[in-house]
This record gives sequence, C-alpha cells and structure tokens, in this order.
Amino acid sequence: MWQLVAVNNGTYWHTHHWIIVVLIVLAVWELVWKAIALWQSAQHKQLIWFLVVLIINSAGILPIIYLGFFNKND
Repeated sequence: MWQLVAVNNGTYWHTHHWIIVVLIVLAVWELVWKAIALWQSAQHKQLIWFLVVLIINSAGILPIIYLGFFNKND
C-alpha cells in the first residue's frame, strides 16, 4: 500500500492514486450532507443540532440522521 521512494536525496511516502480519490469523494460526501443539515437546522433555529453537526465529523452519518429523523418538516 505505501512505498518508500527516494527523490532528490529526500524520502517521500508515495501512495496509490485510488486512496486520494477515495478521500476526495468522502470529503465531498461529508461536505454536501453537512451543508444540507446545517442549513436546515439553522432555518428551524435548532442551535444544538447546528453545533453538533458543525463540530462532529461523521462521514455524513450524523447529518443524515438529523435530516431523516429530527428535521422539522415544513
């Protein structure tokens, strides 16, 4: 998985490109769900949920739980 590569008399860790792609996809996934949940909680003046979703990074799980179960439907 990790390969030690010497370049220009220095040592660098070289990763496979798929790891970077997975991390980018997860970051975008988290950002989208977090943005939706933060927007909804702010619109409904739910300060506790806003702070919890803002502070806790959960790969989108916590925002999905909020949106699915605790979001006030208009």
